[in-house]
Amino acid sequence: MIKYDYKIYEREKYMKIFISHASQYDYVNKIYEPIKQSEMYKNNEIILPHDENKLLNTKEIIKNCNLMIAEVSLPSTGQGIELAWADLFEIPVLCIYKKGEKISSALKFITNDFIEYDTIDDMINKITNFVEDF
Repeated sequence: MIKYDYKIYEREKYMKIFISHASQYDYVNKIYEPIKQSEMYKNNEIILPHDENKLLNTKEIIKNCNLMIAEVSLPSTGQGIELAWADLFEIPVLCIYKKGEKISSALKFITNDFIEYDTIDDMINKITNFVEDF
């Protein structure tokens, strides 16, 4: 059973979205900053787990989210654990990856939702459209 716990926020769907990524990825410049400048960030609660330098219990955070967006261009053991938690808690997962990157075939057992992107702007536009249609 998938949980859809929407709150009404200025006549928009309000969701709690966890962003997952490899720690080796340049997540500040390629994910966090572009997301913070997007309308999606203004209209939803976006959890950027490495935004502040503190230890988070991501298992509990993921358990209470409506959606996980996972940047899967680079393999990551920690991200694999987070994806397994999302699957365990039946949290929908959107996997995004840079065009030309070879992603793990095991991801197809977690989700059917994949977005390939060319540029940072392309990534933001595609995930914004996905979230709006969710």
